[in-house]
Amino acid sequence: MCEKGHSHWRGKNHRRKGFYAFPAGEDEKKSREVSTCLGCPPFPLLSEVGPMMERPRFSFPLLSFLLALMSLGLMSWAWTAPNCTIGDSSLLPNISYYIPFCTLAPGLHLFAACSNIKNLAQALRAVPRDTEALCLQGTVTILPANAFGHFPTLQLLRLQLGAIRITSGMFQGLDQLQHLSFEHHAPCCLSLFLPPDALEPLGFLNTLSFHGYCLNHSQDVQLPISLSRLTLRRSCLTDLQELQGLFPNLVSGSSHTPSPSPQTPFLELLDLSANLQLSRVGSQALHGLQLHSLRLDGTPLSALDLLGSGLLHLDSLYLVGTGAKKLPWNVTGYLALRALDLGRNQVRNLEDGDLLSCQSLELLSLHANGLQLLPPSFLSALPQLQRLNLSVNKLGPTLVLPGGLVSSNLRVLDLSHNELCVLPCRAFSSLPQLRELWLSGNNISNLSRESLEGLRWLKTLDLSWNQIKMLTPDWLSSLPALTSLNLLGTLLEHISGRQLQGPLKLSHLQLGSLDMMEIYPPWPPALLSLELWAESSIVFRVPKGEPFLFLENLTLQTTFMLLHPNNATLCFPSLRHLTLRGCSTFIFSQQRVFLGLPLLEHLHFWSDHNGAGDLRLFGMPRLRVLELGDLDFLYNARSVQLEMLLKELPQLQVLALSNLNLGNLSVSSFRGLGRLRLLLLNSEWALGLDSSLQELIPQMPQYVYFSDVTFTCQCASSWVGPWATRAPNTFVYGLEKSICKANASDYSRTPLLTFLSGHCSHDSEFQAFLTSASLVLLLTFLALLSCPKWPWIHRLRTLFHAWWWKLAGQHPRNQFHYDVFISYCEQDQAWVLEELVPALERPLPVGAGLRLCLPERDFGVGQDKMDATAASMESSRATLCVLSHQALGSPWCSLELRIATHNLVAKPGTACLLLLFLEPIDRRQLHSYHRLGRWLQKEDYFDLSQGRVEWDAFCEQLRKRLRKAGRERED
Repeated sequence: MCEKGHSHWRGKNHRRKGFYAFPAGEDEKKSREVSTCLGCPPFPLLSEVGPMMERPRFSFPLLSFLLALMSLGLMSWAWTAPNCTIGDSSLLPNISYYIPFCTLAPGLHLFAACSNIKNLAQALRAVPRDTEALCLQGTVTILPANAFGHFPTLQLLRLQLGAIRITSGMFQGLDQLQHLSFEHHAPCCLSLFLPPDALEPLGFLNTLSFHGYCLNHSQDVQLPISLSRLTLRRSCLTDLQELQGLFPNLVSGSSHTPSPSPQTPFLELLDLSANLQLSRVGSQALHGLQLHSLRLDGTPLSALDLLGSGLLHLDSLYLVGTGAKKLPWNVTGYLALRALDLGRNQVRNLEDGDLLSCQSLELLSLHANGLQLLPPSFLSALPQLQRLNLSVNKLGPTLVLPGGLVSSNLRVLDLSHNELCVLPCRAFSSLPQLRELWLSGNNISNLSRESLEGLRWLKTLDLSWNQIKMLTPDWLSSLPALTSLNLLGTLLEHISGRQLQGPLKLSHLQLGSLDMMEIYPPWPPALLSLELWAESSIVFRVPKGEPFLFLENLTLQTTFMLLHPNNATLCFPSLRHLTLRGCSTFIFSQQRVFLGLPLLEHLHFWSDHNGAGDLRLFGMPRLRVLELGDLDFLYNARSVQLEMLLKELPQLQVLALSNLNLGNLSVSSFRGLGRLRLLLLNSEWALGLDSSLQELIPQMPQYVYFSDVTFTCQCASSWVGPWATRAPNTFVYGLEKSICKANASDYSRTPLLTFLSGHCSHDSEFQAFLTSASLVLLLTFLALLSCPKWPWIHRLRTLFHAWWWKLAGQHPRNQFHYDVFISYCEQDQAWVLEELVPALERPLPVGAGLRLCLPERDFGVGQDKMDATAASMESSRATLCVLSHQALGSPWCSLELRIATHNLVAKPGTACLLLLFLEPIDRRQLHSYHRLGRWLQKEDYFDLSQGRVEWDAFCEQLRKRLRKAGRERED
């Protein structure tokens, strides 16, 4: 805790944010400026902790004080939050099904989602301070001022707290908040009062949302100028005129703002959907509002009423599910709309007159309206149209598109689920600029080259879930620009690469059959993504063993995957993401398919309950994410040997295991997984946690999640409770709700933690570990607070090192073979041997009477020079580095200086380093040894350049420094 009350400790990989190191010298000032709060002392790296002052004697009151701090640290450092899920969203993109957390904005990583909250302050106490997204659900009656002031990095806040009362200053301190949401999803709305100045501290707020709250009693609420998206869904609005009193700076037509205000924000989106009583607009209700998109989905409001609202311009209007029966051509023309969404309405027919005023439209959606026919002038009346959604209508069975301008700008056309059976020749010839064509969910059975002729710029074609049984070899020849093709859910059984010829840039391919499927080469040369679905089997016929050279993503969903002939090999040298669903485990062992995947990073394998005996994961040196599920054998209770599955995956960071019958987990299960950051265990029965896992506590993953796991009731797991509630480096989720069973016939729902605390003896070993570990962490943290104005910190640090030696029953060596080890380069050897050595080795009063270690003289014949150097430095009271430009350019002298620096930092109290400058050297040349500026005092530097120090004075200073080093070693 710093002077200003800010906590600088974070969980693993989050607690070093803001720590920097700079070279010694003038740049050292910068290190004092970098801190997690203004005015706090600089924070050196953990590896740079060491003594900087002499050591007074250790006092018993100080030890008592430290132990008291340690006991407090055990509670304040815990990272287990009841009813909260904490994690990094970058690690959860594919396993969010098991982990409950709210929808996050792009770019946000560290999140916390808490449920069943009754005491807000207590719930937030264990949430990391640098959380970026916070979602709260529960029952809280009042949100006091500065309720979230401890989260200065918060950017997203979602509140589902029932009937709450907001006080002024509640959002104080949330300078970085960009997304704020109040949500209540029950059928009835709740009343919410916002003080007029409630949102003033939110200078960067971008999105403000109210869902299920009535704001009828709130008035004159000032919206931040930065706001771009405002949502009031199901919020009891009856008249748009109410917005003027609620948010006076939203519209210039408000009575409180008689003239247009320069503070009026520009809204990207105003969402008023699901307001079932919103039936009136009111004159000039939206006058002066600068608005891009307006959503009125699910409201009884008529589009014609917007003509009197005061809106002068609007880009996009959404009227989904409003009961509209005609195209609002007059509103479209008046507002010069560019996008109009009339999905799920009752627009059965389109008349030519309805389209005359719609020439500005670029997007039109008539999804699920029951359309049966398009007027002949449809395309010619909409020359600017680029995206047209006609899905879920009744335009079949034979597609008839109206003729139009040859230069039509239509880019995207969705005709999915329209009961189409036949595509006539040149059916799309009037759409030469088309880029995407969606025909999914129809009854198309035959395709020919003539059907798709004229679409030379088409890039995406979706024909999934049709009745296609056969493909002609040249059916894609008229689509040279095609990059994505979807044929999932068809009746195709034999697919040859020759049937996919024509497009040279086909990179994304999806193929599927309702029964079985055989695939023949040649494969599309530019293929990057391949997805294959078949109910029974997928057979690769590869007589020549042609590889998928550039394929990066592969998805297979089938029961059996076979190669023909049996000795064939299927190679994926560039594969990075592999998804297997329903396949047998022998696909990794008996088939020559996935024997070597050198670039694979993500493996998702959901098997068919046939056991993991054949599963071998090798040849995947870069695998970072592994998801395994349903490997347990239904008719055999053989447990999965996790250590055999993971032994060759050194880069693994995310491990998600579901329904594997893991049995008993021990330390051997996770040996070699030093990079693991997230562990998820889901749907496990009778899982045991061996006591040997305690050895891994310091290296446990940052996040450990238990979801629907039943444990065995055994005292060998008694360490789990203290670890889950007090471990500082790991966030544990799900143990507080887990149960345990004594045997297979035990159906009692005994909470695991209750059983462990009531039936198992106190785990003294784990408590001792936590005590010692917490003490080390606490003192390390205090040692980090190195600041010249806090001299007692330095004394405390040196006292701790001395006490630690005595506590361990060891003492630094009092006898040394040498007084000084001298490091020098070949160019300075003559001066060292002729001037320095005689002056230091000669007895007093002529010399200093010191025993020197010189590599050329004192190293044994045939002895390894590096080992001898390290051993000689340890057996010397001090190391003297003679520095010159030649020495800094010598690789061996640089190595000796690095070894000496390492001993100074890593072995505090047992090493002494002195620097002797023979010539002027810019301290910036020592940038590789930036630790020296922190650990060396003024008396550790000797400068003989330009005759600044007399020889006798130098020898006297050296003797004093060595005597001081001797006293430090005897303490």
